[in-house]
Amino acid sequence: MRRLDQLLSSLGYCSRKEAQALCDEGRVLVGGQVLDDASRRVDPAQVKLDEQPLEFPDGLLIMLHKPVGLVCSHDAKEGPRVYDLLPERWQQRDPKVTSIGRLDKDTSGLLLFTDQGALVQRLTSPRHHVDKVYVATLDREPTPAMSEAFAGGLELVEGNERVKTLPAVLRSLGDRRAEVTLREGKYHQVRRMFTAVGAQVTALERTRFGEWSLGDLPPGEWRALPLT
Repeated sequence: MRRLDQLLSSLGYCSRKEAQALCDEGRVLVGGQVLDDASRRVDPAQVKLDEQPLEFPDGLLIMLHKPVGLVCSHDAKEGPRVYDLLPERWQQRDPKVTSIGRLDKDTSGLLLFTDQGALVQRLTSPRHHVDKVYVATLDREPTPAMSEAFAGGLELVEGNERVKTLPAVLRSLGDRRAEVTLREGKYHQVRRMFTAVGAQVTALERTRFGEWSLGDLPPGEWRALPLT
């Protein structure tokens, strides 16, 4: 049970002060009955605003098919954002809706969003080694030698140090395309790994993150997922 004004504010519908005005206008129903006091404690599942159930009152998890050209930033100064593809109200939620990891501007594919901090930690912590699958288009055909190098781990330069990646799986798909499965998420890792074996990535798409696959979700569209 939660106070209605706190609930509506945390879900991005209005400020706590504005919640009382919604009640005064008869726009809030609880269990089918008009609620006139925004300080009342309510069951979120029983609340309707303008005859519609509240959106994801227990937290949200969203899968988005990110197009090329968008940045994974909350800052509009950095250019067109992935957040602009989501309902504007979600940007007012508290806790804040954020992406689980990132994809760079030139990479497309599966991107997850949530307002559940524990879920972000579970899916991005290096300790948990969550699989992420990418399809890369290259400037040449992938070779068995590349697959062996990926499987053994590759040394990458990070600042003044050289770090070794965890073993990764590279599978040729033909037509200069390769599927790569990682269990970590270093900066621009797929592109840097291919550079280390003498190939350049010309296009990159993430098709799976943990248990979730992109499937036939069109670019620019999102789909709600059950919280796990």
